[in-house]
Amino acid sequence: MARQPQTQPASAPPPESATTPGNPSLHDANGILTIDLGAIAANYKTLVARVMPGECAAVVKGDAYGCGIDQVTAALSAAGCKTFFVAHLSEARRVRAVAREAVIYVLNGFSSAAGQGFVDTYARPVINSLVELAEWDHFVATTGFSGSAALHVDTGMNRLGLSIEEAAAIASHIRSESHHIALVMSHLACAERPDHPLNDQQIRQFREIRSLFRGISSSLANSPGIFLDPSTYCDLVRPGVALYGGNPTPRKPNPMRPAIEVKAHILQVRNVSRGAAVGYGSTWTARRESRIAVIAAGYADGVMRAAAITEGKSPREVLVAGKRCPIVGRVSMDLMALDVTDLPVSAVRRDQTVTLIGEGLTLDEVAEQAGTISYEVLTSLGRRYHRIWKA
Repeated sequence: MARQPQTQPASAPPPESATTPGNPSLHDANGILTIDLGAIAANYKTLVARVMPGECAAVVKGDAYGCGIDQVTAALSAAGCKTFFVAHLSEARRVRAVAREAVIYVLNGFSSAAGQGFVDTYARPVINSLVELAEWDHFVATTGFSGSAALHVDTGMNRLGLSIEEAAAIASHIRSESHHIALVMSHLACAERPDHPLNDQQIRQFREIRSLFRGISSSLANSPGIFLDPSTYCDLVRPGVALYGGNPTPRKPNPMRPAIEVKAHILQVRNVSRGAAVGYGSTWTARRESRIAVIAAGYADGVMRAAAITEGKSPREVLVAGKRCPIVGRVSMDLMALDVTDLPVSAVRRDQTVTLIGEGLTLDEVAEQAGTISYEVLTSLGRRYHRIWKA
């Protein structure tokens, strides 16, 4: 007999000062990562209000985009979220431990070998191919599992998903009583670029798919899709990065509240002579007598290796005593260097904290300076920070 979801109350997030397994103490850590759970909940409620009367789910894969899947799930559950999307069954188990009655979709699909895991977790696989659909149908028929699944149709991303032709061919089967398909979904490829022609094409094609699967809920919009056009809302939207403060409307003001702040320690302040190089490869040379602050954070901590000044490029900046200072030389695994020459000597000292993200230095700005996107910055934040979850 398939196990039904338990009906226990959601766990509360740990208090701000909590030290959880895998979270180094303040004195052992190289810096501090503060996650504002109140801001994440507020961002969720902003999106809920925008898409009503549709439902707003939450994507918490990748350890909730690096923000802590257990704590974020608890905060979003308390804010009213009832549906979560993850990538893997291991993530589904962590969500289920916190959100006992939630609907949990596993984006990376179904295999017969993983079937018992879906039973144990009472999670819903997202079916991404006809092979997966056949395995799912067989599993349900032979085990009597009463759970449901989602059907992913590819409308232009060309990653996972059934083709439009395949979806049309099986529509009558899916509408049968034994289909166990609770959701039909697709994924927008270019929603952050409102003028891209693929958006209209995908919206139109998904509208046609929805007509073939009448009576089954549908989902299309990701974070930028929510701000693209109301026609993307369907029955359920699936925001991810917007929950964590990333801008879902690039090149426009960010409608979301910032949700993280990252600080690291100065290990040493040193004088560098004019003409001396800093860091691996000697990619930066001092053009004047300079003062360099060496910071206890590197690419193992989510500071992108490309995020430093080299000839012909704009630098990534870090806040030191409230002033922006450029990263110079190559970022190494554990360290990076800042040019603090223009700051008063008394304003920079050993053991002082500097701000890598926060205090007006936004997540998206940091990502742009590093030549990447906010998603990568968030999910790359290493485990060596002392994490504080703020309600």
